[in-house]
Amino acid sequence: MNGVSLDIEQGSFTAVVGHNGSGKSTLAKLLNAILLPSEGRVFVDGMDTALPENTLKIRRTVGMVFQNPDNQLVAAIVEEDVAFAPENLGVPPAEIRGRVDAALRDVGMYDYREHAPHRLSGGQKQRVAIAGVIAMRPKCIVFDEPTAMLDPAGRREVLSTIAKLREAYGITVVLVTHHMNEAALADRVVVMNEGNIFLDGSPREVFSQVERLGEAGISPPQTVMLLHRLKNAGWDVPADALTVTECAEAIRRRITVNR
Repeated sequence: MNGVSLDIEQGSFTAVVGHNGSGKSTLAKLLNAILLPSEGRVFVDGMDTALPENTLKIRRTVGMVFQNPDNQLVAAIVEEDVAFAPENLGVPPAEIRGRVDAALRDVGMYDYREHAPHRLSGGQKQRVAIAGVIAMRPKCIVFDEPTAMLDPAGRREVLSTIAKLREAYGITVVLVTHHMNEAALADRVVVMNEGNIFLDGSPREVFSQVERLGEAGISPPQTVMLLHRLKNAGWDVPADALTVTECAEAIRRRITVNR
């Protein structure tokens, strides 16, 4: 990381993207003191991550969900797994029961509370891992490539869960991802390149800069790439249509005008 300066607002949804080795996962781990800065300072809710007395409070404030859910599942029963973190934080047993049930309902896994985690699908395992973080009642959740090992159905499950959490609780979300279509769902996209913040803005602002993204080894969503190629071929189309519907409508309007 080189001179990175970044503020993340409470309740926001920030996606962090970049090629392998760009620094995005390092940034994620700095946010809850898994890593500490060798220079500069990181503050979480006003707490300096470098101070040992803040570590536990910071990890209560910022939960982490990693790429491989199997690395976060530690118990033989789903509900015991979700209870693990609150127990280690010293939450009273009566309160843990309520937190576990609520967290499993939040991620749509309550009916699986007595199942063995290893018998679940990848998407279900990741939702249980998310429930374990929710049970800690964090203000922010950092997702470090949570869908990288999942099939399309599993990715949809996890992204839907993230959206529901934001709507229900206003949790601050930081999503590290290789999937540009996932990043397009965020309020803000931060592009990392060689340990620096290369681009920072709304999805439309960032993904419309196709040539600049190419310099960082990143391809924009396919909808933006299609419109970019059409524009280079002389079509009068917008450069920032992100969704399939927006892209199709832009092309339809262009065809209609030329009839």
